[in-house]
Amino acid sequence: MGDVTAGISVDPDGHVPPFEQVRSQIAELIATGRLLPGDQLPTVRGLAADLGLASNTVARAYKALEVGGLVEAHSRAGTRVATGQHTAEVVLASLAQKYASAAHGAGLSDTRAIEIVRAALRSQDAQSG
Repeated sequence: MGDVTAGISVDPDGHVPPFEQVRSQIAELIATGRLLPGDQLPTVRGLAADLGLASNTVARAYKALEVGGLVEAHSRAGTRVATGQHTAEVVLASLAQKYASAAHGAGLSDTRAIEIVRAALRSQDAQSG
């Protein structure tokens, strides 16, 4: 559980809301394998205290992760990384959410944000082809 706290930082002055910063960073820890299926996350209160956030902020992030299929909440066992197989689409959807929040926070239009993604995909295609 210490690894989770060490892997998360919140910029209270940033364009991305704190709950989304927490959600996206936990999703990234899962996507990169630093958190594995079955790993327990800190309690809502514990993580909130460690990050200097309100408990509701962390609870909102955990709920979004649960809705996204990345974590499972169990009343007595706490919140754990989902044990079902994480498909590439689930992880990519989580990363796309992070990108969308950052793009909107930076004032980009949807059209411009999508153009940037398309350019990145073309660049990847060129490198692999």
